[in-house]
Amino acid sequence: MKLSFNGIFNAQDKSAWEKAGVALPKYDWKKMCDATAKNPIWIHFGAGNIFRGFIAGLQNKLLNEGLADKGIIAAETFDYEIIDKIYEPHDSMTLMVSLKPDGNLDKEVIASIACGIKANSASEKDWEALKKIFVNPSLQMVSYTITEKGYALRDMKGELMPVVVEDFKKGPDAPKHAMSITAALLFERFRAGAKPIAVVSMDNCSHNGEKLRASILEVAKEWEKNSFVDKEFVAWLSDENQVSFPWSMIDKITPRPADSVKNELIKLGVEEMEPVITSRKTFIAPFVNAEVPQYLVVEDRFPNGRPALEKAGVYMTDRDTVNKTERMKVTTCLNPLHTGLAVFGCMLGYQKIADEMKDSDLVALVKKVGYVEGLPVVTNPGILDPKKFIDEVIEQRLPNPFMPDTPQRIATDTSQKIPVRFGETLKSYKADPKLDAASLKAIPLVLAAWLRYLLAIDDNGKAIEVSADPMLAQLQGDLKAVKFGQPDSANGVLKPILSNANIFGVDLYEIGLAAKVEEIFKFMLTAGNVRAALKKYL
Repeated sequence: MKLSFNGIFNAQDKSAWEKAGVALPKYDWKKMCDATAKNPIWIHFGAGNIFRGFIAGLQNKLLNEGLADKGIIAAETFDYEIIDKIYEPHDSMTLMVSLKPDGNLDKEVIASIACGIKANSASEKDWEALKKIFVNPSLQMVSYTITEKGYALRDMKGELMPVVVEDFKKGPDAPKHAMSITAALLFERFRAGAKPIAVVSMDNCSHNGEKLRASILEVAKEWEKNSFVDKEFVAWLSDENQVSFPWSMIDKITPRPADSVKNELIKLGVEEMEPVITSRKTFIAPFVNAEVPQYLVVEDRFPNGRPALEKAGVYMTDRDTVNKTERMKVTTCLNPLHTGLAVFGCMLGYQKIADEMKDSDLVALVKKVGYVEGLPVVTNPGILDPKKFIDEVIEQRLPNPFMPDTPQRIATDTSQKIPVRFGETLKSYKADPKLDAASLKAIPLVLAAWLRYLLAIDDNGKAIEVSADPMLAQLQGDLKAVKFGQPDSANGVLKPILSNANIFGVDLYEIGLAAKVEEIFKFMLTAGNVRAALKKYL
């Protein structure tokens, strides 16, 4: 069995796929591809796993149910080998494998991606293909999963990246940065009649539509200054009745391809399922493995129409509700629990998040972070119940033994996550006279554990590798005087960190939590006391 048009639709015996328990497309794939090429409605930038395993699946459902007749065009901005090595050999199809907590695998061929294109202005073929799509009046939406970094025009020092400086100087003819590429293609659409369009970030970051809009507009305004575009284009781009930038909240874990899933597919007779590692270090396979729960909440502002996404399970709503849902997930119901498990898991020797959920001490920690300390200040979006969301996280999502997610991966960039994942809750406690931040137990325990983790020493005193973080060098420098096994060596050391509101959202001294964090941190400097702290301070 081969994952391709000929391997499925022209196969003499489709029953082999059915015997393997793989759900196949119910629509005419070639007819869908032809209709999409003639009148595209949706192009998506970022051809990776979250797109293939979630977003493309939404359109696949609409196609299967006869609620759509066109697919999605995928454009890759970062790693062109994904198109060469994953998309083209398999006719842009994906074998989606849903990892259920009971060990069963749901398998489905996602064939809703009509084609994959390299978002590369240096390739005349690809660039002309992209321009042809953007000038077509039928195009309704442009969406993105390029990670939050993909929107940034500046580096960590706040300085424009060299590629962006070059794009500003050279204009829209040969842009290289993803935001410049988008601005150039929107300029083509403007010149071809200025038909309205929605530009939709589906990346997992706060106010994602706002970030996307700000970056594209900055490019356009610089081009106006340099006389590459006229003010009418900037005015059109600035008018959200013409070019909208809806906000969204997305939630689904699509980890790297698991060997266990690959081996199971091969055993069933599916050929060519080996993952590839590209020269840009992307680890990707013809299949995507992911958890079953998924959420997409999108602000419903589409000036040129849109697919019937609500019939595929997407919550179509207003901006305020999107913001509340994202806040609920990131500051209370999921992300803070993940961070707590990540830093403790690294120090306690865990390699999988699911294994941590067999540890009664860690389960007690995440329950206290979520239910006891988070829910009193949770933002309730109305469309999802916060307590039920945490129930699903703790009872189904985190314990799923077939989700190959690691504490080491989740511990990446923690300094950038702390002010949102915990800082917003701390601000809420500070602002509410009926609540006392000094009464918190689980949150300061996690904050102390994170600082202890930065010492790169596990609970037994052995060296461990700390995950990448843009502030790692600075924070480890601040902690250089601290010696494992010598709690008093930490006296006075933490003050510059704990008073930094940029890290924690608030000055921990001002809200009465700093002394508690210092005490726990010092306690954890003795071998075995990372574990002991979970028992002592909860």
